[in-house]
Amino acid sequence: MPARPATPPSTTAPSATAPAATAIPAPPTRRGRPFRLTVPPVSGVLRPRLLLTGLLVGAAAFLLFCWGLTLGDYPISLPDVVRALTGAGDPGTVIVVQDLRLPRALTGLLAGIAFGVSGAVFQTMTRNPLASPDMIGLTEGAGTAVVAAVVLGWTGGLGLQTLGLLGALATAAVVYALAWRHGATGYRIILVGIGVSWICTSATDFLVARGNRFEAQEAVGWLVGNLNGRTWEQVDTLAVAMAVLLPVTLAMGRWMRTLQLGDDVAAGLGTPVQPVRLALLATGVGLVAFATAAAGPVAFVALSAPQIAQRLAATDSPPPLVSGLTGALVVLGSDLIAREAIPGTELPVGIVTGVLGAPVLLWLLIRANRAGSGG
Repeated sequence: MPARPATPPSTTAPSATAPAATAIPAPPTRRGRPFRLTVPPVSGVLRPRLLLTGLLVGAAAFLLFCWGLTLGDYPISLPDVVRALTGAGDPGTVIVVQDLRLPRALTGLLAGIAFGVSGAVFQTMTRNPLASPDMIGLTEGAGTAVVAAVVLGWTGGLGLQTLGLLGALATAAVVYALAWRHGATGYRIILVGIGVSWICTSATDFLVARGNRFEAQEAVGWLVGNLNGRTWEQVDTLAVAMAVLLPVTLAMGRWMRTLQLGDDVAAGLGTPVQPVRLALLATGVGLVAFATAAAGPVAFVALSAPQIAQRLAATDSPPPLVSGLTGALVVLGSDLIAREAIPGTELPVGIVTGVLGAPVLLWLLIRANRAGSGG
């Protein structure tokens, strides 16, 4: 019987003497470049466009901040304002800038950042661009508490800012409790929040109609959002709150991104979904509550600023820090328009943000409907 020919060695079999495969660094992605540091052990994706957008928006917000300090009965040039901020220049100019005008500008700056970051948190957490404190009743709850205190006289020795803070926190607790069913999903939070928002709005309208003329004027003046007459008391309280809440919110950025993938995927990646959602809700509510207490419920900033920032930075979700800077830009720019639109009259900043924000809301609704999400 003839011998079977030997089978030739496979050309695809690995050789024992072949060199070990070396790791090839990942190429830059379309929106960023991956990086990894040994000391400290940090890895991530560097997004040049996101970084550039943040720098440009921050510079524009600072320019509007300084520009607002030049306006008033005593006009001051922009270079003199910059010098006065550092304590240099004419002593009278320093007093006008630092003691009289700076609290208003800082309140607008900090409130805009707080509204923008809070809106980014809610929109990312719920995976819905229409989710914002304006839409789920938080600002309306703060307004109801303030109007009730003004009309009914139930202040309890607390100021309007404190009552607005408590109203927003209480509304958030009600929304979360009603949305809870073996967990609270973003969809249920939005639906329950819209219902609670309308309840608070109806209660506010009833209280305003019940009050006398002077009480109604005081309540409406706060409800539209206003930076007039801000003092260092509002600035200090808001600055302390943001110094605590903002770093906590930014530190949860990785978990926010995993929530964008859905609850099941996020849980599979090791994210404690419900504790993270509750923590994000608490920080977002805290930011918007303190901002509302300081500046009033300035409309549409928390809704529009994250969407503007997301499109400027070309990211998949609203970037929190850039959203905050965009919120500051919107508030400060709207305040300049409110002060200069009608000569001799200073409109509340909330009127301007409402006029500018309503088209943004309509555009988001149309876009969501075209995408088949129904809003």
